[in-house]
Amino acid sequence: MSEKIVLADFLKIPNLVSSVRILMAPVLIMLALNRQEMWFLGVFIFSEFTDVLDGYLARRLKQITALGSYLDSWGDFAIYSTIAIGAWILWPEIIQQHFLSVSIIIGSFTLPVILGLIKFRTLIGYHTWSVKIAVAITVVAYLLLFSGLLDWPIQLAAIACLYAALEEISISLIISREHTDVRSFIQALRYRKADKNK
Repeated sequence: MSEKIVLADFLKIPNLVSSVRILMAPVLIMLALNRQEMWFLGVFIFSEFTDVLDGYLARRLKQITALGSYLDSWGDFAIYSTIAIGAWILWPEIIQQHFLSVSIIIGSFTLPVILGLIKFRTLIGYHTWSVKIAVAITVVAYLLLFSGLLDWPIQLAAIACLYAALEEISISLIISREHTDVRSFIQALRYRKADKNK
């Protein structure tokens, strides 16, 4: 991919939206350090809105690019890592009470990424359906937990994240080269078969 193509792709609207999400990570840390709980949750909601928006715009404007897939993955990793750090700063007692569930969620977002980096030397961008569902459940669970409304959804989120992580790990183990937008384990099997036939 040439620099000109990369620059042109970067300036596409969906990719700019993904970049905004990446830039929200230091903002979240700053808000956590300044004990701005409501602003922290507000920026978290905004960052998740951009996560939905970039995919919608990419499809609507027919601007789906490999760079966009990577930016989306980088944005997800940046935000979810930052949320974990910020939550520990702002609500350490809640994190301790639900340490197992939170640890499973963090591990589920981290381990597939580490495996992808080791095997493919890049951040994976599978965007599986199971991850999309797990993220939706986790966002709702986080908001309910940290606003003090409900705590049991965090356990459901942990289960959903664990399943999604196991699927992503399985995908990384069976495909021979890096692919983006692998929606499921079944699709990964098709990629494996196609790669073998090349």
